[in-house]
Amino acid sequence: MAELVGTRMVEDGRTARQIFEDVMANPARKKFGFGEKLAIVNVDVQQAYTRTDLFKTAYETDPNQIDHINRISALARERGMPVIWSRVAYKDDAGDAGIWGTRTDTEDSLQNIKYGSERHAFDPRCDIKPADLQFTKRMPSVFFETPLASYLTFHRVDTVVVTGGSTSGCVRATAVDALSHGYRTIVPIETCADKHESYHFANLTDLQLKYADVEPVEAVVNWLERR
Repeated sequence: MAELVGTRMVEDGRTARQIFEDVMANPARKKFGFGEKLAIVNVDVQQAYTRTDLFKTAYETDPNQIDHINRISALARERGMPVIWSRVAYKDDAGDAGIWGTRTDTEDSLQNIKYGSERHAFDPRCDIKPADLQFTKRMPSVFFETPLASYLTFHRVDTVVVTGGSTSGCVRATAVDALSHGYRTIVPIETCADKHESYHFANLTDLQLKYADVEPVEAVVNWLERR
């Protein structure tokens, strides 16, 4: 039998949360770290996904998620660093949802979030200022067919802080694209949310191991307060 050099898939019975905690407690790789100027990219903090009192599609992980998002956004804004808010919606016939909008067709389906609807609206707890960039996207990544890349280039950003939801969906897609565009990428744990802890922690683990620095929100606060 040939000697095993690689790794067979591990099946050790640990939960996704346990694996995440182990990875965070025993980092195996150096951090990307912060650069000189960051942008806060708040992904889909809209009522369809945050208002658990209104919509079945909404979810909550940390009850203070939006407070954390507002705090780091305010700190960045005070230091002349960009704050961006995305949300998702489609036109009435959902013809701009593409293949993503074909798996289901109920009132709760993604492609049935319409422009100007209550599901499209940002959560009123979000402290959005007139100078912040706001736009509607169609696909998981905030970079896909949006003004984000050119906006970050113009503002000479080298670090992207990704918040919002869902951890396993649009946050992950945005973080991977941020790295692919050459940005140092930070994902503050308390600012992200998902429907199930398994999805949430499994994706935070994957991001930490490959694509981003997954940090407590205080790490972002501390960096900004030192600027």
